[in-house]
Amino acid sequence: MSAEAHPGGGLQAALSEGRFAVTAELGPPRGADADALIRKAAHLRGWVDAVNVTDNQGARVRMSSLGAAVIAQRAGLSPVMQLTCRDRNRMALQADLLAAGALEIPHVLLLTGDHPRAGDHPQAKPVFDLDGVQLTWLARTLREDGVLMSGEALSVSPQWMIGTVENPFAPPLSLRAERLAKKVAAGAEFAQTQYVFDVDVFAQWISRLQDMGVTEKCAVLAGVGPIRSLRVLEYLRCEVPGVNVSGGIEQRLRGVPSDRVAEEGMRVCAETIEQLTQIPGVAGVHVMAFGFEHGVPEILTRAGLTPRLHQGLLEAAELEC
Repeated sequence: MSAEAHPGGGLQAALSEGRFAVTAELGPPRGADADALIRKAAHLRGWVDAVNVTDNQGARVRMSSLGAAVIAQRAGLSPVMQLTCRDRNRMALQADLLAAGALEIPHVLLLTGDHPRAGDHPQAKPVFDLDGVQLTWLARTLREDGVLMSGEALSVSPQWMIGTVENPFAPPLSLRAERLAKKVAAGAEFAQTQYVFDVDVFAQWISRLQDMGVTEKCAVLAGVGPIRSLRVLEYLRCEVPGVNVSGGIEQRLRGVPSDRVAEEGMRVCAETIEQLTQIPGVAGVHVMAFGFEHGVPEILTRAGLTPRLHQGLLEAAELEC
């Protein structure tokens, strides 16, 4: 799609200009507290092209992604509204996508979602009327064809950029590139990946995507984040499916005193970003630093990435000069 189709999208602008894009996670609060979200947003403003507003991440109830995306937008950030199939049937999914379009949310990221049994309401009934690929196709149909799944025409089509997720490290590794290609064929224009702790395996996956022509149609943003304690290391290694922490990183984190693990984790994250910037086909990074949003600017600085002014901030700066 053209840049004009997403006038408010910081991520779209970065990709259109050929810049190495940076997005970050912004988790809504567990409560009706807009100020908590605004405080988190302040740490990221000016440093990222867009923020992912999660949708009951980990199947745990939080403020809705649509409401939180609007708050993030008012706080000066370009939101990526996540939408999962877990809690909504096709009618509710279409309704939320249309609302996001009306509210000028510039990006949506569509995924199947974790099962409720993994979260804080295991007794909740899962919906899964559609899966992530079908939802991606539905979103493209709403935008490009201007029709609902029922075939009825829309009065106005939404204009957001469509995103998806992928895990290059989940078995079987040989099929991971084909899986993303399927999502791109359905309509995905950018993809954010699971944490990259093994750059070599990730580079092989990207190379396969390039051979298939996928990276020409879809911007791939590599997932990164600091491991700030040995407890988090164990959680990622043992509890999060598809996360592959390389032996070298594990040795580094276990080889420093406990009070220096957080610092070493930040150093590893920055070094990983530096390596990713050198891999052809990587369009940017997606920083996942849950509860550590204030540390994101330092990580990006260490990685050699500079602050970015969105158009509105740039215009304001020019007016002051």
